[in-house]
Formats: sequence, structure tokens, C-alpha cells
Amino acid sequence: MQLSISRVIYKSRLAAHNAFYSVRSLSSRMKSLEKRRKDYYYRRAKSEGYRSRASFKLLEIQERYHIMRPGDVVVDLGAAPGGWLQVIRHLGASAIAVDLQQIVPLEGVTPIRGDLTSPEIVNKIHEIVDAVDVVISDAAPNLSGAWSLDHARSINLSACALEITKNVLKPGGNFVVKVFQGDLFDTFIRDVSAYFKFVKAFNPRASRKQSAETYIVAKRYTPSANRLTKLSH
Repeated sequence: MQLSISRVIYKSRLAAHNAFYSVRSLSSRMKSLEKRRKDYYYRRAKSEGYRSRASFKLLEIQERYHIMRPGDVVVDLGAAPGGWLQVIRHLGASAIAVDLQQIVPLEGVTPIRGDLTSPEIVNKIHEIVDAVDVVISDAAPNLSGAWSLDHARSINLSACALEITKNVLKPGGNFVVKVFQGDLFDTFIRDVSAYFKFVKAFNPRASRKQSAETYIVAKRYTPSANRLTKLSH
């Protein structure tokens, strides 16, 4: 009887052990698949010579909304490491690149080393050109892990990008800016809508699935409008 009981206990422990490792194995496989999915655009960027996976976000935006044309002058805010700059040049436009970090030189790109939140950035852009056709910003704050703080910092960066845009963009020009979603998101969209005839929130496939980032695509700048437009659907 003692032997029979021991066998039952052994089989029970063995079943529990196998079940535990089966679940852990499934979890590991799921995590591995998710990691490979996340890395797809990273691997693709490497294979196609782009400096970052973010290049594919701008390519998606361009494919859908046609924000740039050959010959345009584009201001790229938060431009490092330069993935968006490569897309700009690929599309036949020239760029003014603004970032705190030094950017590896790229033909057709004029760098400005500075903080996009500084009022001096507008003056530095005007030293190069009177006005531009497009302003884009993929800038993001350094994340603290406190969501409300990170969201507020993201909105502040986006608001600074909008202020720069209002000072350097030609009438009829286009604007794209990254924003973290949160309680200030709708207010920021209304702010953008006061100056553009078309405004759309867009989530590129190249964004990570769990990311709270979205991109505001705004077209046909009307500096004297001072009005609100409906968010496009």
C-alpha cells in the first residue's frame, strides 16, 4: 500500500511538473513570436539601409497622405538618428534637421544642433530659409515610467513643434507630429485644427503594438484662420 501511494504521489508531481513547463514553454514561444514581430521593422531597416525602424512610419504616412513632394524643403524636429531624413531625401526633398544630438551627415540635409523647445530654433531656421513646405516631428521625451508625466512631456514637445510650425511653414504646407495618447490629446488636436484644413490621427503599422504613440497629420496650413475644423475620419 505504501508503494502504491508513493507511485501516485510521484505521478501527480510529474504531471504538475510537465504542466508547469508546458505552460512556461508556451509562454516563451509566445514571447519569442512577439519579439520577432517587434523586430521585423528593425531587421528590415537594417537590410534596407535605414538608420532606424521609424523610417517605415514616415513611409506609411507619406503613402497614405502625400505630405511631401520632390523639391520641398522639410524641417525635421527631433531628427536623430536620421531615419526620417533618409526618407525625405529618398522622396526628392531637402531637409533642415533639428536635434540635440549630432547627426551623421547626409547629403541635402542642413543640421541645427539645438533644443526644439528653445525659441532660438525658429531664428536658426530663418537664417537658412524664409519658409518651408513641411514640418515633421518624431520627437519623444525621455520616459520616466510615470505615465501622466510622460504624456504631459510629450504634449509639451508637440506644442513646441506646433509653435515652430506656425512661424516657419508656408501657407498650404503640411505638418506631422508624434503625440502620446492621454487626457491632453483631444485638446492638442483642437489646437492643431485651428490652423489646418485637414487633421487626422494615424497609427502606422510600424509602431509597436503596445505603444501609446500616434501621429497627427495636418494638411493645408491656414495661418490666419484662427478657427476649429472637424477631425477627419
